[in-house]
Amino acid sequence: MKTALTAIATVAVMATSAAAQGVCMDAGEMQSSLIEWYGEQPVAGPSPDNTRLWVSDATGSWTLVRSLSGGISCVEGQGGNWTAGMDAEQVLATLDARTDG
Repeated sequence: MKTALTAIATVAVMATSAAAQGVCMDAGEMQSSLIEWYGEQPVAGPSPDNTRLWVSDATGSWTLVRSLSGGISCVEGQGGNWTAGMDAEQVLATLDARTDG
């Protein structure tokens, strides 16, 4: 029984560590996925630490992506409610459009 509990705990820790690393894939595939699936576009060029913020003004989603050596990109974070560059009237119109549908 003790061995089984130790094995379960080990698998749980390994799964948590893997999930914390984020989703990684070929950089071209990552770019295509963000554009086609989420309608996101890069806000600016890569930062000095090779991260780039992608956002969708239409849906409010955002994704922070880090470029690694070998042409691999990994998701560092993601979320919603992106409203940068919008004035108060645009934010309200966007929120209204999201709740009407």
